[in-house]
Amino acid sequence: MRPVSEAFYLFAITLWVGGLWAIGYMAAPVLFASLGDRQLAGLVAGKLFAMIGWVGLASAAWLLVFLVSRWGAQVFRRSVFWLVVVMVLLTAASQFGIQPLMAQLKLDALPREVMESVLRDRFATWHGVSSILYLAQSMLGLWLVMWSGRGLR
Repeated sequence: MRPVSEAFYLFAITLWVGGLWAIGYMAAPVLFASLGDRQLAGLVAGKLFAMIGWVGLASAAWLLVFLVSRWGAQVFRRSVFWLVVVMVLLTAASQFGIQPLMAQLKLDALPREVMESVLRDRFATWHGVSSILYLAQSMLGLWLVMWSGRGLR
């Protein structure tokens, strides 16, 4: 059973971190460059970011269960555990705090587009905060990939 749980541990890291990078730094820029409609590109990108947020929460749940079952009380001394904890906290802040706030700003701007409304500056500020959190998650994800073996040893 151990090789299967280790394979799922590595798969969860790959899925989460690979998804962060593929969506944030490949898919989203291509959407904005190709669609010609920034509103549609933003809508699709937002759905992709929400999806990878859920993938991140599910992956983090498995990673934390795996690490706790592997290391028991010693898990609190493992840097890879704390790295996953910080990443999941950033993901949760984005998923349950910033994304709903930005969605509400879009609704409040109707019938205009949020970037054509008086809410433009507030939306741009929260979008910037969201981008910084996403960059932090992405960088921590690279670190997690490099340290993935620490969770197995």
